[in-house]
Amino acid sequence: MINPSDTGQDSVVDISVGPGHPATTGHTGRGVIVAVIDSGIHVDHPHVGGIAGGIAFEQHGESHDDYTDRLGHGTAVTAAIREKAPDAEIYAIKVFGRRLSTSTGVLVRAIDWATGIGARLINLSLGTPNAEHELTFWVCVKRAIERGALIVSPREYDDRTWLPGKLEGVAGIMLDWACPREEILVSRRPGGSIVFLGSGYPRPIPGSSPEHNLKGVSFAAANVTGVLAGLMQDRPEIRSVSDLWEFLRLQSGHE
Repeated sequence: MINPSDTGQDSVVDISVGPGHPATTGHTGRGVIVAVIDSGIHVDHPHVGGIAGGIAFEQHGESHDDYTDRLGHGTAVTAAIREKAPDAEIYAIKVFGRRLSTSTGVLVRAIDWATGIGARLINLSLGTPNAEHELTFWVCVKRAIERGALIVSPREYDDRTWLPGKLEGVAGIMLDWACPREEILVSRRPGGSIVFLGSGYPRPIPGSSPEHNLKGVSFAAANVTGVLAGLMQDRPEIRSVSDLWEFLRLQSGHE
């Protein structure tokens, strides 16, 4: 559905995408490689159902194949993606060990590894507000775009802008608690920038209140990634944020 109040580039245009939208109906993410850069994945979790593979990067530069999640965050993120894209080919890229903190250098290595395996979507449910890292991320994002990968990462949170989510070419995420979990909102802002809004709630745990579960902008990113995986299925021509917007604009009949 598209916001009917649009009158051009100087107004906000919102397109909602979710169940029943012609772009995603019958799509399960089949054939779409999704890299999840996080705390790893617990592959035997019933909400995950196995993954294609993965890698772990340590702070001192070592890499290895123990990408088991010992924090739970990456597993919950993956569960939200899997819910919407059950047939996506998911890879774990573990950058967190015992706490949700890592370095810019490790994130750059993780993104490069993801593009090397042919990931079309890179879910990066984290970022930094530190502008000192902008050039490093800009070069990394540019390289990912050239390789056909779309990074999904928080753009605004806690009244601050975040890297790499605020950079042009990244699917920058904003939190919208009113957005249904199964839907996302793709919004063109005055001036032409495109942002993605999603619910901050993860996949529900039976018998547990959503208020007692993990939640926040990390899961807004995951919910967006899941929907985009379905949308990108069998559409290799969609390689960038601008491609996504143009496709949705035409699907919605917007001039």
